[in-house]
Amino acid sequence: MSAFNVNAARAQRLEALGRAWTFELDGQTFELPTELTRATARKLRDLDDNDVDGLLRLLLGERQYARFDQLDVTMQDIAAILEAYGKETGLGLGEG
Repeated sequence: MSAFNVNAARAQRLEALGRAWTFELDGQTFELPTELTRATARKLRDLDDNDVDGLLRLLLGERQYARFDQLDVTMQDIAAILEAYGKETGLGLGEG
């Protein structure tokens, strides 16, 4: 039996999903990662469960978050974004 090839599995996931998941809001496009590093996962774990801004800042990065923060976004908008993101990438974020 051959060993599981992690690099091949990663390449297959990235080919299927791409490196970034995008969403549009008020005429602007934003990207979220389709894969999270262990370092990012640790930072996510350290966030308070209700720290929506911290979650978005971490996933979007500072530049994108600065643009996103200027928009009039509701909590329902954010929930819809995170739900779609989770369904399409398998990363269940913002689920309580």
